[in-house]
Amino acid sequence: MTVDDVLAARELLRGVIRETPLRPARWLAEKVGGPVDLKCENLQRAGSFKIRGAYTRISRLSEEERARGVVAASAGNHAQGVALAAKILGIKSTVFMPVGAPLPKVSATRGYGAEIIFTGSTIDDCLVAARAYEAETGAVLIHPFDHPDIVAGQGTCGLEILEQRPDVKTVVVCTGGGGLLAGMAIAIKALRPDVRVVGVQAAGAAAYPLSLAEGHPVQLTSMTTMADGIAVGRPGDVPFAVVQDIVDEIVVVDDEAIARALVLCAERSNLVAEPAGAAAMAAILDHPEAFEAPVVAVVSGGNIDPLLLLRVIRHGLTAGGRYTTLRITMPDRPGSLAGLLQALADCDANVVEVGHVRTNPQLGLHDVEIEVEVETRGPNHRDSLLQTLADGGYHVEVG
Repeated sequence: MTVDDVLAARELLRGVIRETPLRPARWLAEKVGGPVDLKCENLQRAGSFKIRGAYTRISRLSEEERARGVVAASAGNHAQGVALAAKILGIKSTVFMPVGAPLPKVSATRGYGAEIIFTGSTIDDCLVAARAYEAETGAVLIHPFDHPDIVAGQGTCGLEILEQRPDVKTVVVCTGGGGLLAGMAIAIKALRPDVRVVGVQAAGAAAYPLSLAEGHPVQLTSMTTMADGIAVGRPGDVPFAVVQDIVDEIVVVDDEAIARALVLCAERSNLVAEPAGAAAMAAILDHPEAFEAPVVAVVSGGNIDPLLLLRVIRHGLTAGGRYTTLRITMPDRPGSLAGLLQALADCDANVVEVGHVRTNPQLGLHDVEIEVEVETRGPNHRDSLLQTLADGGYHVEVG
């Protein structure tokens, strides 16, 4: 594959996709020591970059192939991209989604006209089912990342970044199967070989570091991450060859870092990102000194279940030292709770919720466990609060 493939895909996509904006992120720039921009693919049609590759692939099908329809496997973003592209082109689409896929992604995919079949718990399970459906019905499988047309379509995001930020030095991209990373690397390295391209994987689904060490795609035996959009157990053969050849580095981030980045993105940039979409920002937060500015971080998608968003925000606030659950064992007598609440108030900690536990068999006969959820201003404030409570004779567990 070459940059000409990406340029040809761009012509196909004119009038179909949005040229998403770059937004400055001062909260990241302060840490890096130079400009950091967010490439807002969460504002793309269907809520992620996936429409780029899906439309490129489907638009190149023959009339006979279009008549058979298309089939895809996805946790949500690729499903929406395929469903929307098929709708635009007047083609029937069927999508296999994991059981428990986020409801907003399911509803949106169905809203674009796709038939949805639930199976398994991962994208890999869905791919097995989609391939069986392809063999049975003749529908054309639109792979989420392992096809040259998909890679070329995703690469158009890289072309836009070079035009929008000509002086860019580092581009940071979330990575699952590798289609977006490979496509962007092809475009960027051909036109600006001096730009450093960094892929980011969730630590609980990091197939690329192992595969690169082995020299070929390796299947993970298990995955655990909140970033379902990049939870892919095996790199695609097509993108892996590109990543191995021209991508500068792959880094990993844990779910706590992703949650912190998601919260800060919402607070400081007024952007809603899904966990996978926050991975690039998380990498910069973890090691800002490792990224030469100007930096562009791709916010790859914004399709997140509101219920998951609530949990992730709370997790991110906790990881950032701004939301803490305290379990405190104390004598069960009048005034004890009032004294604890006063101690918290004296530390400027805002009490969100209070609960009593008297049935824990490990408690003394005359003791009670108080569970208090408090808001704090950050790690230093939280640590100061804990030290003050300990100095006051309180036995505190953080959980």
